[in-house]
Amino acid sequence: MPSASSAVSDSGRPVPSSLWRDADFRRLWMGQTASQLGEHASLVVLPLFAILTLHASAGQLGVLRAVGQAPILLLSLFVGAWVDGWRTRTTMVLTDVGRALALGAAAVAGLFGWLGLPALLALAFAVGALSVFFDVAYQASLVRLVKRDQLVRGNSALEGSRSAAQIGGPALGGALVSLLSAPIAAASSALFFALSFLSIRRIRRIESIPERSERPPRVWQRIHEGLRFVVGDTALRTVCLASAAFQFSFAAMMTVYLLFLPRELHLSGTVVGLALAAAGPGALLGSLLAARLPNRFGYGAVLVSAAALGDGVFLCAPALHGSSAVTVAALLAVSFVFGTGGQLVNVTVMAVRQAVTPDGMQGRAAATITFVGMGLTPLGSLLGGFLAEEWGLRTSLLVTAAGMMLSPAVMALSPLARLGRELPASQDTSPTASRPEVHESVLRKTSSRPPGDVE
Repeated sequence: MPSASSAVSDSGRPVPSSLWRDADFRRLWMGQTASQLGEHASLVVLPLFAILTLHASAGQLGVLRAVGQAPILLLSLFVGAWVDGWRTRTTMVLTDVGRALALGAAAVAGLFGWLGLPALLALAFAVGALSVFFDVAYQASLVRLVKRDQLVRGNSALEGSRSAAQIGGPALGGALVSLLSAPIAAASSALFFALSFLSIRRIRRIESIPERSERPPRVWQRIHEGLRFVVGDTALRTVCLASAAFQFSFAAMMTVYLLFLPRELHLSGTVVGLALAAAGPGALLGSLLAARLPNRFGYGAVLVSAAALGDGVFLCAPALHGSSAVTVAALLAVSFVFGTGGQLVNVTVMAVRQAVTPDGMQGRAAATITFVGMGLTPLGSLLGGFLAEEWGLRTSLLVTAAGMMLSPAVMALSPLARLGRELPASQDTSPTASRPEVHESVLRKTSSRPPGDVE
């Protein structure tokens, strides 16, 4: 069966050279957009419901966020090994159905007054677990659908859709919780997951997946292969470390931030949602820039500068006071800059990861990076709740925001910062291949021209 990278469909017809002429890519893009919109709405709905309706303490909010993030730590490696052996379309449609049913059940429970903190904890874990499956699957799906030279544009489009979700999701979730009720907000997220299911299930191209041997390797062996590949690659190893530093600090910071906005600045749920949603337009700009800046300035230069700018802007937030128009405008600017920088990093890192990873290792590589990078987020959320109770909201916000600067520091001190204008090549991970070699030669080759040297 031909691979997606061969640009030939299962019917023998050439795959359209333009992504937007490819009906299957459009279906993936539309489904992922709807799914991300539902996910980002639910990420705001559940904490705001706990804060505004259940009057949750800082510690309880930390626990709620940690429970929702725990599946990343518990399931990512197993999901990566599983996804590599199955069709990603099937995985995505099943997870969409599961999340729609879970949130639909929560909406019904809320209408009858049963949506207390224990129910929120169970819902957060269920949605988080299914989201791990979807996120790993859609990243692996792109590689099976498009050609190698379309990866950056494909990732830019998919991450752009996530940007659109960041615009609508938090604003919609915050407004519905504040103006109507948590059950209606949960029902809106369920609707978006249903729309994602309807779009993704219409993908027709048969995916090229690795053929199973008569005695397929055990799941632990497949997990070990993914871990060994990522650890043995300089670029991917750095991505793991930088992602872990960022996600841990970001989880702690967001726990404090979600308390800081309504309780310290006295903002309503609607304004909180709008302030968070401002990251969406910034991320949309970041997606557009990600399709151009790496080819002009080099992948390494873009990664380090975008991470430093996007993460560092939150150091301004603790200086804000009151709920005036100036304060709200400053919060919108902080979110916008964070969205722009963060999206530049997301798209660029994903393109590097997909370029250096063979098709048969995509799911495991994505899951391994997710596991290492985001596995500490539950602990970060717990730390944020603890610091908020012990040190106060303003001091805790400053400390956790400063911790986010560890991520650009790790990248700046690594060979990843020296990546030039060309993506590195993938490795052979066949059973007869030896342990993956570090991409030092590729890094030297791609950094032969100074990253900031503009033609």
